[in-house]
Amino acid sequence: MGDLLRGPPPPVAEHTPAAAGDPAPPRPPVIFIVDDDDQVRQSVRGVLEEDGRTVEDYDSCEAFLAAYRPGRDGCLLIDAYLPGMKGLELLQRMRDAGHGLPAIMITGNSDVRMAVQAMKAGAFDFIEKPVGRGELIASVERALEQARDADAPPVWHAAAAEQLASLTDRQRQILDLVLAGHPSKNIAADLGISQRTVENHRAAIMRKTGAKSLPALARLALAAAWKGTGEPFT
Repeated sequence: MGDLLRGPPPPVAEHTPAAAGDPAPPRPPVIFIVDDDDQVRQSVRGVLEEDGRTVEDYDSCEAFLAAYRPGRDGCLLIDAYLPGMKGLELLQRMRDAGHGLPAIMITGNSDVRMAVQAMKAGAFDFIEKPVGRGELIASVERALEQARDADAPPVWHAAAAEQLASLTDRQRQILDLVLAGHPSKNIAADLGISQRTVENHRAAIMRKTGAKSLPALARLALAAAWKGTGEPFT
């Protein structure tokens, strides 16, 4: 995550006490970062604070759970692989407890299987390392926007579905097998076609969807299948 360079801290705004009888201003949403890498955690925090976000960071899932109090608007930004409790387990615990906090999973390159598992566990989105500023901020904003109006149609998910609409039935079949982690050789044997044909279909899928990598393709496919906070994939 070396392209996330922390800049100077934002200026501290002067606090003006509310007049007697005035309603208290709404508290800003909190971005909860959970990552055991101090440098990564501080870099991400710096980028989000420069964007005007309120941030809390934790070095483990256990530390986050000990401090977390339900009811505060926000977003969970969590690394997939952590010592002790893993990020996926935390997502499942949050979901089982009924917490509506949208979560974004950070995964390594080509980590398609983890991305699929994360979104099935309720993750709103996942982003790849190294994380760029623009991608990070956009993903957080999408999650917060959806949390603000859970009944609103998620526009970016509809757009993802539209991108996949051009795939043939065979290409959709191969896409499902790719996302399940099957190599081209096994896909060819299962479908009774040549490995070269499978590779040609995979290339066509990437071209039609505009995906530049397998994780990007998985993100697109999962976005198209996403049904809303807390609902599983079919």
